[in-house]
Amino acid sequence: MAAVNGFATAFGGVKVGGLSRRNSLGFNVGPRLVKRGEVRCDVDLEEKKSASVAALEQFKISADRYMKERSSIAVIGLSVHTAPVEMREKLAVPEAQWPHAISELCSLNHIEEAAVLSTCNRMEIYVVALSWNRGIREVIEWMAKTSGIPAEELRQHLFMLRDSDATRHLFEVSAGLDSLVLGEGQILSQVKQVVRIGQASGGLGKNIDRMFKDAITAGKRVRTETNISSGAVSVSSAAVELALMKLPKAHSESARMLLIGAGKMGKLVIKHLASKGCKQVVVINRSVEKVNAIREEMKDIEIIYRPLDEMMSAAAEADVVYTSTASETPLFLKEHVEALPGVSEEIGVRLFIDISVPRNVGSCVSDVQNARVYNVDDLKEVVEANKEDRLRKAMEAQELITEELKKFEAWRDSLETVPTIKKLRSYADRIRASELEKCLQKVGEDNLTKKMRKSIEELSSGIVNKLLHGPLQHLRCDGSDSRTLDETLENMHALNRMFSLDTEKDIMERKIKAKVEKAQT
Repeated sequence: MAAVNGFATAFGGVKVGGLSRRNSLGFNVGPRLVKRGEVRCDVDLEEKKSASVAALEQFKISADRYMKERSSIAVIGLSVHTAPVEMREKLAVPEAQWPHAISELCSLNHIEEAAVLSTCNRMEIYVVALSWNRGIREVIEWMAKTSGIPAEELRQHLFMLRDSDATRHLFEVSAGLDSLVLGEGQILSQVKQVVRIGQASGGLGKNIDRMFKDAITAGKRVRTETNISSGAVSVSSAAVELALMKLPKAHSESARMLLIGAGKMGKLVIKHLASKGCKQVVVINRSVEKVNAIREEMKDIEIIYRPLDEMMSAAAEADVVYTSTASETPLFLKEHVEALPGVSEEIGVRLFIDISVPRNVGSCVSDVQNARVYNVDDLKEVVEANKEDRLRKAMEAQELITEELKKFEAWRDSLETVPTIKKLRSYADRIRASELEKCLQKVGEDNLTKKMRKSIEELSSGIVNKLLHGPLQHLRCDGSDSRTLDETLENMHALNRMFSLDTEKDIMERKIKAKVEKAQT
């Protein structure tokens, strides 16, 4: 189940930050989220080749404008808190299409790296952009084109975060701090899946790859070093709780339960039904193997398998219908539910609890007199009660998030000086090799034994290493000492000027050349 198995929720009330501000693209930006948005991926790259090459060539001509601008990490997305399920289901990207989406995003002129985190309740695109404004604009255009939603409408639901704010957001997502159900564990496995799929397809760059891996570390630390998971519920358990809230209390345990879909989320529904005293559940699934595996694992509840072609007859016998499949079209529409017999007078109405995105139950079913439909957006009712406790737990976890964020930023800062270190060492080695060759010619190689030649080479290398030791130490910024990034970058720029290394221009030209070549092929 692509969408449901990739489920994540968003924790709306637990956000720490200051005032938002508008940027030139019409977004709210700042320390925390404000607006959000999502995507579907089906772009024809052939249409863009000629335009891409032309744009990149123009970018190459004006590359000096970008020399002072560091590549930015950004996240653009939306969640259950900022967009209704009607919009989220249009923008969802199934796991199988993540590599294709990454490939298309990386083909954009100003995007170096990309990753997609698309789940039932969230759609987020993480990128490394050569140019902040142009890169973001290209991603928005890509989202609009692939989703069919006009950019102006999309902007009303998008949020955008940059650099440390984007990284912190991902760490909070991985830790379950951004979840509707605080501390739920499903999202951590989904963040891991982004890394697995990205590595398998070769789509993740070094910045995005490292950021997601550090996010996984942060998520694990928060769960093991705080009590955030104690008493936490999952989306599946919230769905079960919601059904029990809506059923008459006297008949909650005797209500006839039907589950459609035996994936990860469906399995958790069965688990929580059993924990609430339910003795029997009917499961509709394409194959019996998954149902048999669940039956072997859960001995305290009777699990009855029925094939997919018996779905309507099974629904006719059920009081509560849970849907959890990856179907992109509704399984139940108004005409289907109107044809079902009514439930008992004690139960009153048939409940449809739909935890799928795209939805499995059409909204039109709500018009049927003896039916009620609830989707993932309605789960907020279950978790709203203990909001204060959720906020307190989230604040406890922020210290761990900050620690992991500092480690990632120190690693990324260290990348700034790597080209200068390489160029300076290469420059020194060229001088050493040239002077060594002159020395050997003067002495005469025939007059030197192998041992003498080796000693001279080692002497020249030793002198170079000792001379470089001081400058290179002042280029290292890994968080291990008190040297600030500004001091390190000042040292880097000074060495670039003194030795005419010009690394920034070289790096930018290499990136532009790679983009042009990729567009041409």
